[in-house]
Amino acid sequence: MNREKVLVLGAGRSGIAAAKQILGLGGQVVLFDSNEKLNVAELLKNFEKKDKIRILKGKLSPTDLVNVDLAVISPGIPLDLPLVKRIRGAKIPIWGELELAYQSSRGKLAAITGTNGKTTTVSLVGEILRSHFSDTHVVGNIGNPFTAEALETEDSSATVIEVSSFQLETIMDFRPDVSAITNITPDHLDRHKSMKNYIRIKESIAMNQTEEDCVVLNYEDPELRSFGKGKELKPKVLWFSSERELKEGFFLRKDALFFREAGKEAEELLKVRELKLLGKHNYENVMCAMAVSYRMGVPMRKIISVCKSFRPVEHRIEFVRKRSGVSYYNDSKGTNVDAAIQALRAMPGPVILIGGGYDKHVDFDDWVKEFKGRVKYLVLIGQTRSQIANCAKKYGFKNIMFAEDMDEAVRDCAAYADSGDFVLLSPACASWGMFKDYEERGQIFKDCVKNL
Repeated sequence: MNREKVLVLGAGRSGIAAAKQILGLGGQVVLFDSNEKLNVAELLKNFEKKDKIRILKGKLSPTDLVNVDLAVISPGIPLDLPLVKRIRGAKIPIWGELELAYQSSRGKLAAITGTNGKTTTVSLVGEILRSHFSDTHVVGNIGNPFTAEALETEDSSATVIEVSSFQLETIMDFRPDVSAITNITPDHLDRHKSMKNYIRIKESIAMNQTEEDCVVLNYEDPELRSFGKGKELKPKVLWFSSERELKEGFFLRKDALFFREAGKEAEELLKVRELKLLGKHNYENVMCAMAVSYRMGVPMRKIISVCKSFRPVEHRIEFVRKRSGVSYYNDSKGTNVDAAIQALRAMPGPVILIGGGYDKHVDFDDWVKEFKGRVKYLVLIGQTRSQIANCAKKYGFKNIMFAEDMDEAVRDCAAYADSGDFVLLSPACASWGMFKDYEERGQIFKDCVKNL
């Protein structure tokens, strides 16, 4: 990338990290953001005075594309924008930050995607890899962008990355040693337009893998089972299942996790009561993490030891506090229907549920059907609250309240909850509109609970 001129689209955390990587490789950067109110002086503080970087904001003119060798697009920017079409029309290659990082990284790489369970699975894999590899990197949607650490990797490094569908849209040569898809359920259809396209993008994580590589798949996901048995798939498939015993792979039998390999007798790995995670969906996450780590070369005894000590990640069915006999759980990471269903099923008693948020153009019927016998009251916030309320009423659920903000929602829950109940924030929606992201939403929820 020496002396190449690279246009980076998006001046957020991902764009800044991509720009730094390009500069570190000796390239020149034109960093563009459509926000006309962007504080250029503040943005430049992220870079050195010697860096060959130019900041553009507002609109990009045709002359700004002159002599540009490559465009790197941040994941949050849709590919159907006129700006992106103009860049393609100028015959400029477009990479995502995932592809950019991959081209410069070294060592062994595991990549994990899926609609739900990614963050927990990646966090657990990261802890397992740290127990075995002296240089481990945990990157992607879970924290640091891959571009922020790619140049720090060495041949002896092990990296695990949480990969979103937005990132997979722009891969070209990206090829992990081990890939995994936790599950596929409807999500981000406002961006991907159809479920068929969303599935295609998720499954593309394995498109460049060869027979030397491995893809870990959920046997209980019908789409993934079909994908894993397809003739075009080149990598070795390693399955996990929470519903049945497998001839080969990881599976749940009654109250324990097992592994069977190459026709041998199934080996019991651990009892689920030894885990600090709640719910069958989390047992699936653990099995997926075990499979990925095993294929990355970690001994099974180390994998089991880390799984037993691993604690839930923040904002994913996270226990906050117990007050007056009522337990409060933060599942702000439950940004779609399937994730919210899993959180609801994990609660061992009656639930006062907080839901609602940004509209991603999905149906809430499957979620609402889970309310019967589980949810006592539903407190709704955000853009989708009327849509969810109407859906709930359609199925005969009428204990519904609207709240204007999180503080009001939490106070309503506290007022209606009895000892032994569980107050659960699991919105089934994205946070945008009311909050910066799901992390801010979860933190505000926790603050409101602690201030009761």
